[in-house]
Amino acid sequence: MCGITGWVSFRHDPRTQAPVIDAMTSTLTPRGPDAGGVWLGEHAAIGHRRLAVIDLPGGVQPMPDQPDDPAVVLSYSGEVYNHHELRARLRNLGHAFGTRSDTEVVLRAYQQWGEDVAEHLDGMFAFAVWDVRARRLLLVRDRLGVKPLFWAAVDGGLAFASEPKALFAHPGIRPRVDADGLREAYSLLFNTGPTVWSGVREVEPGGTLVLDRDGVRERRYWQLAARPHPREDDRDTTVDRVRHLVAAAAHSQLEADVPLCSLLSGGIDSTVLTALLAGELRRREGPGERIRSYAVDYSDQAEQFTGDVLRTGHDTPYATEAGAYIGTDHSTVVLDPLALLDLEHRRAVVVARDSPIGVGDMDTSLYLLFGEIRRHSTVALSGEAADEVFGGYPWFHNPKALAAPTFPWLLVTGDEAAMPLNPELDLRIGEFREDTYRDALAAVPHTDGETATEHRQREMQHLSLTRWLRQLLHRKDRLSMAQGLEVRVPYCDHRLVEYAFSTPWSLKSFDGREKSLLRAAGAGLAPDSVLHRPKNHYPATHHPDYKRGLQDLARDALATEQVRALADETLIKPCLDTPPERLQWGHRLRLERVVDLALWLDHHRPELVL
Repeated sequence: MCGITGWVSFRHDPRTQAPVIDAMTSTLTPRGPDAGGVWLGEHAAIGHRRLAVIDLPGGVQPMPDQPDDPAVVLSYSGEVYNHHELRARLRNLGHAFGTRSDTEVVLRAYQQWGEDVAEHLDGMFAFAVWDVRARRLLLVRDRLGVKPLFWAAVDGGLAFASEPKALFAHPGIRPRVDADGLREAYSLLFNTGPTVWSGVREVEPGGTLVLDRDGVRERRYWQLAARPHPREDDRDTTVDRVRHLVAAAAHSQLEADVPLCSLLSGGIDSTVLTALLAGELRRREGPGERIRSYAVDYSDQAEQFTGDVLRTGHDTPYATEAGAYIGTDHSTVVLDPLALLDLEHRRAVVVARDSPIGVGDMDTSLYLLFGEIRRHSTVALSGEAADEVFGGYPWFHNPKALAAPTFPWLLVTGDEAAMPLNPELDLRIGEFREDTYRDALAAVPHTDGETATEHRQREMQHLSLTRWLRQLLHRKDRLSMAQGLEVRVPYCDHRLVEYAFSTPWSLKSFDGREKSLLRAAGAGLAPDSVLHRPKNHYPATHHPDYKRGLQDLARDALATEQVRALADETLIKPCLDTPPERLQWGHRLRLERVVDLALWLDHHRPELVL
C-alpha cells in the first residue's frame, strides 16, 4: 500500500523540474512511511511513497522494467491478490522475475497485455504506467474504487496522484473551488469523476485513463451488470456459494510479510470475516495461532449511551463475545471523548481527507483507532461493504425509503445533517439532486421480467454500491493511510459483488430481515447474539461535555469570515443554543461540518470562485 504521483508533459522536460516531483511525492509520506523515490524522463516525472507489505526488500518503486534503459516505469499502490497465479502464468509466457513483489507482477502484466492489464488483476489498486517508447501514460483504478486516484490537466499533459494535496504541489495546479465543487461536496450524492476541487477529477472505479499525443481517453473495463441468477442455485446452494465467495476473498487477502489484524466491531459483517480469517490462519500456521482483533469504544459509552437513528446498542460487549467465540487476541481501544475535540486531531483528519465533508467525531475516532492499531499491525481487514452487498441498510427495508424519489440516504443524512449553505450562493442543490438522481437511475442495469419489487431493490443496491459505498471507502482509505495502515476490504471482491447483485431480492431477504444470505452463510462462525443483532453503525460518543465542546468549536468557526460567507448562520445558530443533552444527531453533525469547514479553509486556503 502506497502513495503514487507524477505528471506527463509533451511541452516541457520534467528533468528540469526535479524539485516539483520531490514536493509532490513528499506530501504522500504518511501513505508510504517506509521509503520514497522518483523517476525522471524526457516527458514524465513519476513519484512513489511506499508502505512495505509484501517482499520488503524487493518492491522498491518507481519500478522500471530494466534499470539502465527502461521501456516501462510503474508507480503502484494497492494489493493484487492473484499475483502468485499471474506470476506463474507470465513465467510460462516467457517473463522473468527478479522479486517476489506483486508490483513486479503488475509491471510484467502490462508488458504482456498493455492497456488491458487491469482485466487480469484481482485486488485493490491504483497505478500509473509510463510507456517510454510509446510516450503513453496509463492510469488504472480497481473495480470498486477501493484505492483513490486523482488527476488534473497541466500544460502539455496531466498530473496524477493518490490524493489531491499532491497535485497542489505542482505549480500548474491551484486549490480552487467553484459553485460546481460546492454542489458536489454538499449535495451528498457521491459522484465520481468531478470533485470539490475545480479541475481535479477522479479516475472512475473500474476505469482507465490513457494520455498520449492524441489527448486523453477514458474507458471503463468493469461495471456492475445484471445477470439472471443461475437456475440451479436454490436457497441452500446460494448460501453455500456466498460462504465460498466470502471465504475465498478473505483467504486471498490474508497474505502479508508484516503484522496483520482484523477490525471486529461486534456486528455480523466483521465477525463472520474475522472467523474466516482466524480459521484460515490456524490452517496455515497451526492450531494455536490467533489473529489480533480490534474494536473501538469511548470511556463513557457504557454509562452515556443513548440510541439514535443510526445506533441501537453498545458495541463492546458484542465484540468481546465475538472475539472469545472465535478465539482472537482481542483488544478494545478506549478513547476519551474529549480527545475528539482536540483541534490538532481534527485538523489531521481534514488534511487527510482533502475535503470539508466528513462525519466529525466518528472520523476523528477512526483516525485515532487506526493510530493505535498501527503500533502493532501494518495491515487490517475490515467488514466494509457487506451492507451494500447484502442489503443491510434500513433503506432496503423501509417502505418510505423505497418509495422516495431520491437517494435513500438523504432521508437520514440530507439537509438536516449536511451543513446548510448560505442561500445567497444560490447553488440550487435541490435541482442538482433531482437531475443526478434521474441520471443515476438511468445507469442501473436490469434483467427481463423483473417484478416491481426486484426492479426497485436492484436500483437501491446499485445506488448503494456505486455511490454510498464510495464515500465509505474514501473515508477508510484516507484515515487509515494517514496513519500508515493498510486496510483491506474482502467484501469488495468483485466476484462476490457480481454474484450478490444478480441474486434475487427474495433470496437476499428470505428470513424477512436484512442480510439474510450473510447470516445464513455465517451460521456457526459467530455467536447467535451477533448473527441476529440489528444493524448498528460506527459508534459515536454521547458525552454531553463533548457536545458542549463541539458547540464551542462551532462558535469559533463561525467567527471566521469565509465560513460565514459559505454557511447559513440562521440555521446553524439554533444548534448552538440547544442544551447539549438535547442536541439531535443531525444537528450535531451540522456543527461538526462547520468546524471541519473552518479547518479545511484554513489549511488549503482555496481560491473561492463563486
